[in-house]
Amino acid sequence: MYKTYTTMLNNEPLHVEIGKVAKQANGACWVRQGESVVLVTATASTKAREGADFLPLSCDYEEKYYSSGKIPGGFNKREGRPGTNAILTSRLIDRPIRPLFPSDYHHSIQVTATVLSYDPNYPTDILAMIGSSIALSVSDIPFQGPTGSVRVGHIDGEMVLNPSVEDQKRSRLNLAVSGTADAIMMVEAEVDLLEESDVLDAIFNAHEEIKKLVAFIDGIVDEVGKENMEYERLVIDEDYKKTIYDAVYDKVEEALWIADKTEQGHELTKIKDALIADLEEKEDYRDVQVNTIFEGLTQEIFRKQILVDRKRSDGRSFTEIRPLSSEVGLLPRVHGSALFTRGQTQALTSVTLAALTEGQIIDGLDPEYTKRYVHHYNFPSYSVGETRPPRSPGRREIGHGNLAERALIPVLPSQDEFPYYIRVVNEILESNGSSSQASICGSTLALMDAGVPIHAPVAGIAMGLIDNGDDPVILTDIQGLEDHYGDMDFKVAGTSEGITALQMDIKIDGVSREILARALKQANDARMELLAHMKGTIAAPREELSPYAPKITGLQIDPDKIGEVIGSGGKVIHKITEETGAQIEIEDDGRVSIIANDEGALVAKKIIEDIVHELEVGEIFEGTVTKVVDFGAFVEILWGREGLLHISNIDHKRIANVDDVLKEGDKVKVKVMNLDRGKIGLSRKALLPKPERKQGSVEKKNENKENK
Repeated sequence: MYKTYTTMLNNEPLHVEIGKVAKQANGACWVRQGESVVLVTATASTKAREGADFLPLSCDYEEKYYSSGKIPGGFNKREGRPGTNAILTSRLIDRPIRPLFPSDYHHSIQVTATVLSYDPNYPTDILAMIGSSIALSVSDIPFQGPTGSVRVGHIDGEMVLNPSVEDQKRSRLNLAVSGTADAIMMVEAEVDLLEESDVLDAIFNAHEEIKKLVAFIDGIVDEVGKENMEYERLVIDEDYKKTIYDAVYDKVEEALWIADKTEQGHELTKIKDALIADLEEKEDYRDVQVNTIFEGLTQEIFRKQILVDRKRSDGRSFTEIRPLSSEVGLLPRVHGSALFTRGQTQALTSVTLAALTEGQIIDGLDPEYTKRYVHHYNFPSYSVGETRPPRSPGRREIGHGNLAERALIPVLPSQDEFPYYIRVVNEILESNGSSSQASICGSTLALMDAGVPIHAPVAGIAMGLIDNGDDPVILTDIQGLEDHYGDMDFKVAGTSEGITALQMDIKIDGVSREILARALKQANDARMELLAHMKGTIAAPREELSPYAPKITGLQIDPDKIGEVIGSGGKVIHKITEETGAQIEIEDDGRVSIIANDEGALVAKKIIEDIVHELEVGEIFEGTVTKVVDFGAFVEILWGREGLLHISNIDHKRIANVDDVLKEGDKVKVKVMNLDRGKIGLSRKALLPKPERKQGSVEKKNENKENK
């Protein structure tokens, strides 16, 4: 049955079509706004994955180059591995919907959003997020939504809903929010130093729009939604559960008081292995039941320790940060480095500086552009005491790297201030929660160690929530189990002046403004403590770069002048290189990077500025005489550009021979008098004081006139 539905989103119609395409998927919808079109499908396997005790959900956002009239690059000329933007959008789709499936539903689920037509005025990531909710909600997959999703910008002091791609570039806020009618489920934000209250307002304004979208989707489900499929539900045997509780409750509770993550994990594993061995001996081992009961028991005891005993396993108060240590400059050959440790989470960060031409080229649905700052995050298996083969970065690593990158972008120097391409790499050497926030702290320290003139240090902290409905507890600086068994993971990064990045995921039905305000206040307090510690390690960016870093001077020229700087066959730029020893790289947009020692860079910069200089009548230069002729002298006023100083313009008095006054190599101050089809007319006389006539001479002339 084919149906179309329309609602308004940001005062623009949002069209949804059901039953037209992809009818063999469990649920599908065609979402359109403006000229952007996204097809979203939701498919589930007919049987549960054997032995699974988790939700096998995968979300994919596919950017088809034809959607924006582009041909893919590369030899094959077809789409390949998803780009960073597609992976990040896939994570945005996944995070709000993942908690909304039954805990005992273990069928494989695949949500696929395919961009079929791309209009930059109507960003497709939000359309894909809305479409994923619709496709799941109208399907027979047991989804406990629907959800709605919006983006909020902050432009010229005003909140803007779903800004265009172009508007996002001048927005102080890039905030994506997803939620149900009752709860905010996910927040992702890049923030240009806004205060906590402004961010809170934006989140809850977004939720009002989300409620309208959810009501719209509910209307669609009422008309065309399918009945939820039947699946084999996990029914816990209460007698079996009691047997397990009686056998291991006290042991698990004691293990959870162990502060060291590795020791705690080993002890819990030992308890579970002994339990399984005992049950197998009694021929009463039920794999799924035991795993589910043991996990539930561990979570129950953990939450009791927080909510009833009012204690954390490592003895910290709810607002206390784990022990901190940090150092910089520990890797002698890299351009900047830092080691930041918080409890059992440790990040090693390195900074590499290069010419702007080394920047990462981003090719996607939008026009190709170059990033001058990239942040890469690596999470090797040894950081959590595991063994697995090294692999390329997964979605989690890309997401954490992007969060750290966003956190630092607002404080980076402009290209004019610091004409370098900057690459930051985080190696997580040890992890017990909040490694992405440790990487933000480590990156700030490493950037300052490298001499990058950041405007302010940035620190990040992760906040948690344990909520029993009566007296919720907000935890500062959460570690692994507090994230795993808690109700919220709320990462906040910023400077002493305001927030630069946010990421929040919720596992419960709702979180109030009051709770978020408390969490932001605790995060602010923790951030100030972190910044004070970091200042004690390195107070400001180093004044000099590493001796191993390239010395780069940058300038911006009119792109129309690039040909003049390069010259025919590269003749001009080769000559500059020969004279100065500088390596010169020029971007299509007129960005010039000069790589040389300080003296050579300054000379090369002056030469290029001379080449692109637009001469105007009246300008004054100190030039060099390059040639003396009978009728005057040729004077070089800019590199490679000469003007004629005619003999009549050398002095106020009559000059018989030019070489009586000027010789080759002389410095002479001249004024530009005329510009005629590339010819430059100069005057020295115009800058000299006019000679005064002697009084006696005037009287003599007057006397002669009278005698006549």
